[in-house]
Amino acid sequence: MLNMNTRRDFLKSSSLIGLGASVPTFLARTAFAAPDASKPGAKDTILVVVQLTGGNDGMNTVIPFADELYARYRPTIKIPTELVKKLNDKVGLHPSLDGLAGLHEDKALCVVQGVGYPNPSQSHFRSMDIWQAASTAESLTEGWVGKALKSMNVPAFHVAGGNESAPLALNGSPARVPSITSIADFQLKMADKAGKAVIEDAAKSGGKPGLLDFVQKTALNTYASSQKLQEIGKNYEPKTPYPATGLANRLKLCAQLIDAGLGARVFYVSIDGFDTHANQGANIGAHANLLAEVSGAITAFYKDRSGRGHKDRLMIMT
Repeated sequence: MLNMNTRRDFLKSSSLIGLGASVPTFLARTAFAAPDASKPGAKDTILVVVQLTGGNDGMNTVIPFADELYARYRPTIKIPTELVKKLNDKVGLHPSLDGLAGLHEDKALCVVQGVGYPNPSQSHFRSMDIWQAASTAESLTEGWVGKALKSMNVPAFHVAGGNESAPLALNGSPARVPSITSIADFQLKMADKAGKAVIEDAAKSGGKPGLLDFVQKTALNTYASSQKLQEIGKNYEPKTPYPATGLANRLKLCAQLIDAGLGARVFYVSIDGFDTHANQGANIGAHANLLAEVSGAITAFYKDRSGRGHKDRLMIMT
């Protein structure tokens, strides 16, 4: 575990990528020590959460290759030591995480180990709820991100794959976090050009206090944001190629939303399929393929954001 000073530095050093178990308890203990959202240096920081849905095998993700018990208890799915992407003389990454191993060499990645809660549930569904709520209460209705958004009062996005529902982690925010799958989802639907004219004329009429004036100005701002996002979507040129995978497409959409300047500070994406069971494999197989998608997508996203000057304001956490 990291000591408190190191934890605080980890949170404030937003260019780091946190890889390992989701760590809402860790964040809950230290987030208040970080600069307030309204203070200089904090207003532009961005958190991107990448959820590995199902039940990721952490022992074959961050591998304790130097521990003789690892090989003894995993005779069929152990990763050969010579293939491990070593981080130090005790632990290393799965060979499919080659891109993230490179980021570690560049001091852009941090592994947080030993994070958990007492008496963990053997149910993936219950465990996921506990991590997303940062609570072991019987009834869980609010998520840790949603609670944070209450005090931050900033926009957030759930960038979904297909018909994926919004996660519990986002529940409790002062406004419902929108789930989008493409830029088209954000586009303000207008029947024709006359619709734009109506909005613009209403907003220009000005001087009318109250709800109607607020709605008119909000409509115009929404239209302007939508138009800006459409242009960014058409003209966006990543600083590094993104792999042709679902997770990479979702993170690329996050990059476009960041460039649109909509003020969003939190983005939540997920990749499903980590209930690998008998298909897991070792250095090849279902788990290896999933980790390769995670590594390729996050590495491309991080390099793209860094190339556009966002390195010091970005933290990605799995």
